Formats: sequence, structure tokens, C-alpha cells
Amino acid sequence: MAGPIYKLWMARFDRSIEQLSAEEQRDLMDKVQQALKQVGGKTIVMCASGWANEQWQYFGVEEFPDVEAVQKQAELHMEIGWSGYGESFSLLGIPFSPG
Repeated sequence: MAGPIYKLWMARFDRSIEQLSAEEQRDLMDKVQQALKQVGGKTIVMCASGWANEQWQYFGVEEFPDVEAVQKQAELHMEIGWSGYGESFSLLGIPFSPG
């Protein structure tokens, strides 16, 4: 599928993230951001929502050049063990112009 592809994600951390030192947490977040850059993606917005939503602490929107980039990002996330620190939900979409 031709791009761009937009990804809405919602996430919450579990207690396992608290077992990491502050430096380890920063390193993990750096790896996540590097994975996004590596596949040619970019963050459109990232928000803290825990103050208004009991289920999701954070949400964001990312833009990718194509669906293959989204798939590569998922592979990189698996390599760094990103999913082991909480739960998430994501939704992919393409630009829509009615009419």
C-alpha cells in the first residue's frame, strides 16, 4: 500500500518499567525513537492522557512512508522487547478526503 500511513497508538506501562533504572528507561525510550527514525517514520503528536483516562496513560500519532515501514517498526520493537513493559492498542489509516 502506498503511503503515507498514519498510526494511532494508545499505551499504558505496567510495573516492569519501574524496575529499570532511570538510565535504562531513557535508553529504552531512545531505542524506541531510533526504531521510528530508522524506518522513516515521524511523531506527529504524543500526549499524556492518564489524567483523563483510566485505561490509557499515553497516546500518539505517527506517520510512516508506507506499510512496510510500519511492519519493520513492529519487528524492531520485538527485538528490543518493547511490548514487555505494558499494553498497547494501535490503529492504522490512510488520508481520507470525503467526496
